Amino acid sequence: MHRKVSTLFFAAVVAAAFIAGSGCNKLRARDKLNKGVQAYKNAQFDIAIEDFKEAQQYDPTLMNAQLYLAAAYANQYIPGAPSEENVRNGQAAIDTYKAILEKNPDNLSAIDGIGSILYNMGGTPYDASKLEEARTYHEKHIQISPNDPEPYYWVGVIDWALAYRANTDLRDAYNKTARPKKQIKEGDPMPPALAKQFGDKYGTTVTDGIASLQKAIELRPDYDDAMAYLNLLYRQKADMEATSDARKDDLKLADDLVDKVKAIKQKKANMQPTS
Repeated sequence: MHRKVSTLFFAAVVAAAFIAGSGCNKLRARDKLNKGVQAYKNAQFDIAIEDFKEAQQYDPTLMNAQLYLAAAYANQYIPGAPSEENVRNGQAAIDTYKAILEKNPDNLSAIDGIGSILYNMGGTPYDASKLEEARTYHEKHIQISPNDPEPYYWVGVIDWALAYRANTDLRDAYNKTARPKKQIKEGDPMPPALAKQFGDKYGTTVTDGIASLQKAIELRPDYDDAMAYLNLLYRQKADMEATSDARKDDLKLADDLVDKVKAIKQKKANMQPTS
């Protein structure tokens, strides 16, 4: 009986020590998180990364440490910079966000973070596959939270980027084979055959992008950035039209949006407090 009591007492002591140790680790994790956040705010990302890593080691369940760690890597990523370190930072951000999604698939900060990094990676140097992958993450956001305007905006931006690059490439290829007097510049109507080729390949992309930006504006009526890209997508649509009247209609919609964006920006400027 005495041995049994001693065993139970020893087990209780071990359990209490474990709980106390766990509590201390959580406190250490919070301390490292706070230090990391301060370094992050001061743009000391190398220091912040080490603090967030230590916070994770002390408390693997501390989600904010993981999110800040991914954000710190992302802030060190420079779009288009070819160095191995830069590429590692971008990939480290994606990997950290993905680790968060393994535990919490609906974490919107991680979903948006991956979408943002992939967009930057796909823009410079241009990589259509990364842009298309980025779009899938913004579409995931829409599935989880369909009343947020931002993911619709990003889908529209990516669709414009894909269409604009294709438009530019088609014009460049045409100009290389055409005589100088037939050169077409940006903004010039495409020859009918080229317009059809562009529309056949990217018509759905442009239509979907327009619908996404319209949805963003429906959810946020003064979303001037969304209106600016909607204007740009209407100009891409104009380059696909088979008739001059249809092209003029698209350009009129685009021009009207430019005027609307100017009005909204002026209104916002007037609302800013004066010092």
